[in-house]
Amino acid sequence: MEIAPGIRRLGTGLVNVYLLEEAGAVTIVDAGAPGQWRNLPDELAAMGRSLGDVRALVLTHAHVDHVGFAERIRRECAVPVRVHADDAALARGEAKAVRDPAGPGYRGWSVRAIAGFGVFALSHGMMKVTPIAEVGTFLDGATLDLPGAPRVLHVPGHTAGSVALHVPARDAIFVGDAFVTRNVITGRRGPHLATMFNADNREAIASLTRLDGLVARHVLPGHGEAWTGGLDTALRLVRESIPAELRGAASQS
Repeated sequence: MEIAPGIRRLGTGLVNVYLLEEAGAVTIVDAGAPGQWRNLPDELAAMGRSLGDVRALVLTHAHVDHVGFAERIRRECAVPVRVHADDAALARGEAKAVRDPAGPGYRGWSVRAIAGFGVFALSHGMMKVTPIAEVGTFLDGATLDLPGAPRVLHVPGHTAGSVALHVPARDAIFVGDAFVTRNVITGRRGPHLATMFNADNREAIASLTRLDGLVARHVLPGHGEAWTGGLDTALRLVRESIPAELRGAASQS
């Protein structure tokens, strides 16, 4: 579906893949689940493009529900895959994802939400995600020479190499899982931290300051609907969502 001029999304909002178009070429942001590959040609066609117009796949981070079809598009279509240097080993399958042992856990989990995500995972091949054989890397502050010219903001905490991608020309920011608008475990909607999946919750909270002062009407998370109320409002709501035991970190961010 079209999210904004020049931006389309694969999926229903549970696990998001974005297509960013500029001057007839496309950057894919995140690769979702392996099974979302089957929806990619039709979504490209809806914007008048094809797989041959894709210049790169950029990952906001290297969790399995973002790596998805990355190796397939790299291998079959020679599309380069890029990720922050701190997540390169995770993307290649050389490191394991970690979860903050001091986090608040799966508080407020919903049977309905978990079942829905489980059905999605099984039907979209998430039980077996292929690591990416070769990845290019970038660092904080880089403006990528790709369609949309996304600027990288390193926001570690969800993973060591989590990033947001700011695209001023589209009045948009792709935030990955720095925060979400839909929690696949609890079913919660609206901008908030998915604390149960962060590698380091305190670092994730501190990283929110990297986004302060940026202007973007369209806030595009890895999970959930696009937020069109502005990044500043989204960040306020995210901070309000922080569990009491982590509020100390929030007051320092």
